[in-house]
Amino acid sequence: MATGTFAGALLRACALGGALLLGACAALNEPRSASAPTPPPRLEEQLTPAQRQEHERLVASYGGAYTDPKLQKQIEEVVARLVAASERPDLHYRVTILNSPAVNAFALPNGSLYVTRGLLALASDNSELASVLAHEMAHVIANHAATREDQMKQAVLVSRVISDVVNDSDLGALALAKSRISLASFSRGQELEADAIGVGISARAGFDPYGAERFLTTMGRQASIRSTSMSQSAGTEATDFLASHPATPERISIVMANAREYAAPNKPGERERGPYLTAIDGLVYGDDPKEGFVRGRRFFHPKLGFTFTAPEGFTLENTSQAVLGASGSGREALRLDAVRVAGDQSLAQYLSSGWIEGVEISTVESLVLNGFPAATAVARGEQWSFRMFAIRFGSDVYRLIFAARQLTPELDRSFREAAETFRRVSIEEADNVKPLRLRVVTAGLTDTPEKLAGKMDVQDKALERFLILNGLSRGDKLAYGERYKIVAE
Repeated sequence: MATGTFAGALLRACALGGALLLGACAALNEPRSASAPTPPPRLEEQLTPAQRQEHERLVASYGGAYTDPKLQKQIEEVVARLVAASERPDLHYRVTILNSPAVNAFALPNGSLYVTRGLLALASDNSELASVLAHEMAHVIANHAATREDQMKQAVLVSRVISDVVNDSDLGALALAKSRISLASFSRGQELEADAIGVGISARAGFDPYGAERFLTTMGRQASIRSTSMSQSAGTEATDFLASHPATPERISIVMANAREYAAPNKPGERERGPYLTAIDGLVYGDDPKEGFVRGRRFFHPKLGFTFTAPEGFTLENTSQAVLGASGSGREALRLDAVRVAGDQSLAQYLSSGWIEGVEISTVESLVLNGFPAATAVARGEQWSFRMFAIRFGSDVYRLIFAARQLTPELDRSFREAAETFRRVSIEEADNVKPLRLRVVTAGLTDTPEKLAGKMDVQDKALERFLILNGLSRGDKLAYGERYKIVAE
């Protein structure tokens, strides 16, 4: 370990501790005017080698680019309208949709504009999307990068759940990269300035300027529903747009005041709900099965060919580095990642090799899990105790690590039973896996929010999630013939 004792590392890592050094709005270089003809050259042709490398790293850390021609065209049309109505109509932006369920968007001064499919799923019309994109473009227009450039830096993606005690750097097949670009948050004044500029751009482009207020409100409700989830209950920083754009009453009231400068609430601009819903119909929702996905307590990775089921009461989260999990009390947690271990080193030797401190050598034992060579051991510290498993599967060794405030015999037995669920996925199972998608449905005469929510393929809080996805409140009625979003295969 770099610093501190095992106990100190445990304190830093406690359950789901750690921080993702990530904010939503970002800028890396000075804005530049584009002299290229329309359409502008491809992104790769305009970036310097260093910028291209950062672009590729950023895209990889968000699960790669998401390809959907009709959705790409819709976003580019919105961007074109915003640019034409902005203070810098000479700038060109190249849009990349990120294959991530996170809610995030950011624009870099070199013309790169990024938006996640998680954010696109949450928006309900073109005006809400325009409010986000205009806000990010406003940071470029206002030259906020120049005042924060000295604070920009590369940041290691600090993994959560006991990762501070892991010394080796190769995370193997489940990890894409150990770092994301640190997209440092702007100051409160800069954010409010970007809000004001963005609302003005949206309004001049013909969009409903109140879209910003609606989207901030939706994000606040989304954050609330996540507040009881595994990642939020442990106190980790938000990794999405809301981290630097909190939907506080103050912020919403300021955005509303900005909108009133351009349009009365009863005479807003265009929302363009229909075209937007058409564009996002079929959008992958949540985890992409190609990168592994969570269904309840089960993690399933058809591409790598394995699955496992967490102990009763655990909630799972799939990240680019690892699968993370925690119990409802927050007193138990788990992490699954992968490493390369030399073939001539036994797994028992690996567990004893010092990659994690506090291993009780007397507890190291070799075993076989569903036909795969494995080893297990216990490690203890002042705050947390660990039941660790190393499982050789193909060319990788998977590390399944359970953490508990108090490792009782009952808990230890449940951890062992969970490890025994690690198994190979059959070809038939892998072929039958389908991602969840946004499906746009038309409300019939007898449809209610409860009825459509009943068609949602979600693990919990189906009605609440349906209302949030569609910008509805409890008690609202559905409009006959209107289209709404649900989540289904």
